[in-house]
Amino acid sequence: MSSRPTFVVPDLCDAHPDLVRVAEPIFNGFGGVAAFAGPIRTIKCFEDNSLVAKRVREPGEGAVLLVDGGGSLRCALVGDNLARLAVENGWSGMVIYGCVRDVDELADLQVGIQALASHPLRSVKRDEGLRDVAVDFAGLRFVPDQFLYADNNGIVIAPVDLLAL
Repeated sequence: MSSRPTFVVPDLCDAHPDLVRVAEPIFNGFGGVAAFAGPIRTIKCFEDNSLVAKRVREPGEGAVLLVDGGGSLRCALVGDNLARLAVENGWSGMVIYGCVRDVDELADLQVGIQALASHPLRSVKRDEGLRDVAVDFAGLRFVPDQFLYADNNGIVIAPVDLLAL
């Protein structure tokens, strides 16, 4: 996994007001790493985490997996097994527009995870969804290869790597 980012989201907003866009404050932190950042990789699915499971098995190379689960609060799209795979394969974090489960285990894993809520029920597995597409939620359009920065203050995106400026 890539080294832990050294940033604070409010400082990024102050330093780059013309570049950052702020997500609506609808997410909660569940992972063992509060601050995470990286280029965005997307999955769009609804109550089916098949593509999420496939993607976290691939090299993450410090990217953030952004999962548009349609905001469903009826099942979890990520649990401890998938989060563990994300750690093992070098993902810096995950943002789930939906739910997670196994929250006590997620808190012990060295990966950033933000989601709407927790839910004990697992998703179905029908191999449905889209990969690497623009998705819209939390008042923003998230596009693959934009950069995402998250910590306990919130989530922002930018068209370039702000930490490299």
